[in-house]
Amino acid sequence: MGTVKKDILIGFLVAILATFGGVFLYLEYFSKFSFQDTLIMIEERNLYGKVLSLAAIPNLFVFFIFIKKKQDARAKGVLLATIAIALLTLILKFF
Repeated sequence: MGTVKKDILIGFLVAILATFGGVFLYLEYFSKFSFQDTLIMIEERNLYGKVLSLAAIPNLFVFFIFIKKKQDARAKGVLLATIAIALLTLILKFF
């Protein structure tokens, strides 16, 4: 695997982890309800897309950190992951 492809993959994986971290932070610290109650409410009200789009906000910070460190390939991976999350959010909105 080439070094550029490896860096893109690393950026993609970091963005996915940042998104999961964003979901956890939202559910644990910003919701008024318990973690499990919030998960139940998300499922009952079909709010997956909204929560996912809020959870992708940390990707912005990761993207700029990679840009500042001149790691453009990793920033490209973050951008690809963010686009994938946006497409998933769009799909969830209509189903």
